[in-house]
Amino acid sequence: MGAEPKRQKIGEEETGIDGKLVVSVEKLQEIQDELEKLNEKASDEVLEIEQKFSQVRQPVYDRRNDIIKAIPEFWLTAFLSHPVLGELLTEEDHKIFKFLSSVEVEDNKDVKTGYTITFNFNSNPYFENTKLSKTYTFLEDGPTKITASTIRWTEGKGIPNGVAHEKKGNKRPLVEESFFNWFSEVNQKEDGEDDENVFLEIQDEVAEIIKDDLWPNPLTYFNNDPDEEDLEEDEDGDEEDGEGSDDDEDQDDEEEDGDE
Repeated sequence: MGAEPKRQKIGEEETGIDGKLVVSVEKLQEIQDELEKLNEKASDEVLEIEQKFSQVRQPVYDRRNDIIKAIPEFWLTAFLSHPVLGELLTEEDHKIFKFLSSVEVEDNKDVKTGYTITFNFNSNPYFENTKLSKTYTFLEDGPTKITASTIRWTEGKGIPNGVAHEKKGNKRPLVEESFFNWFSEVNQKEDGEDDENVFLEIQDEVAEIIKDDLWPNPLTYFNNDPDEEDLEEDEDGDEEDGEGSDDDEDQDDEEEDGDE
């Protein structure tokens, strides 16, 4: 009989502890909800500021482009000097990039809805386009919608996954993955889907690098020497060759002494 009240007391204490825990969790949730509202407000205000300065920066970018146009092969040099983008250009791409006059990255009026990357070209023998663009539209529900210009290759210059290489003798021409294949990497509607906002997801690292790294300050990469490492290797090779030449001279001297 005496043991039953003791068990009842322990049960009441456990219930009290659980009740305090529930109250604490509810209060914590209220604070988290308040923080979430503040974060949303902060994000909206940051977007408003970014949108404002996106318009303010545009005339400055225009002046920068005017100066860049006067510098021979500026964008070719900047791309080749970039540790990632430089690896994407084939030798044939180098020739095409010599006609690249300007690169532009333009945010939508509502910056959170997307942006467009545009390559402007001088008249060239490779394609008819003077402008190649790729647009990224951020959808509220679903992946990013990606569209791009269709390259109108000059006859004999374009191939499905790159640019044409000259045929030498009876050998088949090599086909390399051209940088310009990037313009064909767009998302398409999923099979059987009628909703125009349903697209396959595509991860576009190249666009992110151009927009967030190269575009803000291309002068950083233009000032880099893309051939610096190669030059160092060549110098090392020359030194080794020089050492070999000394050995050859010693050997020649020994042979002359033997003849005497």
